[in-house]
Amino acid sequence: MDKKLKIGLVQYSPVWEDKSASKEKLKNLLDQISGLDLIIFPEMTLTGFTMKSKDFAEELEGESHSFFASLAKLKKSAILYGVIEKGKKKNFNTLVHLNNQGKIISTYRKIHPFSYSKEDIFYGKGREAVVTKVKGIKIGLSICYDLRFPELYRLYAKEKVHLIFDIANWPDTRIEHWRTLLKARAIENQCYVGGVNRVGDDPKLHYNGFSSVFDPMGKEIVAVENEEKVIAAEIDKSYVDEVRFKLPFLNDIWLV
Repeated sequence: MDKKLKIGLVQYSPVWEDKSASKEKLKNLLDQISGLDLIIFPEMTLTGFTMKSKDFAEELEGESHSFFASLAKLKKSAILYGVIEKGKKKNFNTLVHLNNQGKIISTYRKIHPFSYSKEDIFYGKGREAVVTKVKGIKIGLSICYDLRFPELYRLYAKEKVHLIFDIANWPDTRIEHWRTLLKARAIENQCYVGGVNRVGDDPKLHYNGFSSVFDPMGKEIVAVENEEKVIAAEIDKSYVDEVRFKLPFLNDIWLV
């Protein structure tokens, strides 16, 4: 089994609350991209971080799924994207994993809605940590504000994931928190951690990206500020295994 995973972090500026225009931007951005095992998009990929959940909520196999499923087949890549999922009582800020045939493999609902911006009023809370797989590499899923709560990531460490992703709309005013927390999550859980953030502006905030990947020792593999681009990186499962074998720190977790 191949122990390496070629990933692409899609850092872009969604067109505010305009799914059709955002799809066109993404088509152009991904036009020349090929050869990736997994492509990852920011939180609420096609709308931006809107609180109008009732206006933009859709079924899991709705408009966004149709678009990203066709993209998965075209690029022969698995995909992680963000969507506003229609719920029974409240809608959810959801991360969807598609395989390279466009089939839904896993869905993760954001466990920690961002109460500071009243997200908890317009969106429900997810209840479960979710581990998924691409080419045998175990991946823990998370969304934006989740990054501030290390207990979620400890659950992923106990599942011995090789990679954790956080997809986000994280503003530039707190970008050093983003960078520091991504690195900390990698060090403490001895795995790769990737963060995919948007750039550009919404009606209230400015975003400068800094989509990044850190390795299991906390070394920054890649980080890009401001630019709209697909950022390539490689994940090596055998390196995660090596670090955990040489430094078996995870064996000493007692409180969770």
